[in-house]
Amino acid sequence: LMVANPVGGAVFDEEAVRLVETFADQASVALEYGRAQRELNRLSVLDERERIGRELHDGVIQSLFSVGMGLQATANRSRDPEVESRVEAAVTEIDRAIRDLRNYIFGLRPGILADRQLEQALEDLAREFEEKSGVTTVTEIDGTVAAELAPRAADLVQLTREALSNVGKHAEATTCRVSLRRDGDQAILEIDDDGRGFDPGAPHSGLGLRNLMDRGLAIGGRVTVESKATEGTTVRFAVPI
Repeated sequence: LMVANPVGGAVFDEEAVRLVETFADQASVALEYGRAQRELNRLSVLDERERIGRELHDGVIQSLFSVGMGLQATANRSRDPEVESRVEAAVTEIDRAIRDLRNYIFGLRPGILADRQLEQALEDLAREFEEKSGVTTVTEIDGTVAAELAPRAADLVQLTREALSNVGKHAEATTCRVSLRRDGDQAILEIDDDGRGFDPGAPHSGLGLRNLMDRGLAIGGRVTVESKATEGTTVRFAVPI
């Protein structure tokens, strides 16, 4: 109001100035209240999305993963090729459902695997694998590297899951290790086991390895596999950070 007073117009007296100051104070309080209310509403929505995302991740996805590992154990014990094929098909569908759920959760709750969450997800994955397969599984995860890889977390978890699945199905291992570390300007994710090993160039081993390599390329990294008969296998994923 005072700014709009024209040059040469009436001079505001002290009472008018106090009135304008009071109005300005009340207006600023109203504006701040409105801003705070909008922020509160935004945080309430984020909290609810966070809760739903956490329940889906920690509940539904972990349950699906447990079912998948149980089915894989059943397939490994089956001597009927048809039963094994059907079980493998069911596991593939479960994998697809988990992948779809993860994509949904990342849209709902982008930070679900940020910071320590990727580290925790890999540790949970290793623990679930050990429980279902009986293979002693240890983790060596650099939390700082895990935090830097948060945008790729869903793909890293799925890649690790596929590698562990191969260990459970083919390696006949007694121990397995999942590690994540920095090497210069790269992050290195390794899954190694002490199983029977295989020839990576053999025709029968091509499909599973191709899937891992394709997934690694899709997220901007490179997967290599080192294996020798009776000496175990190391799946290594390297990605710039």
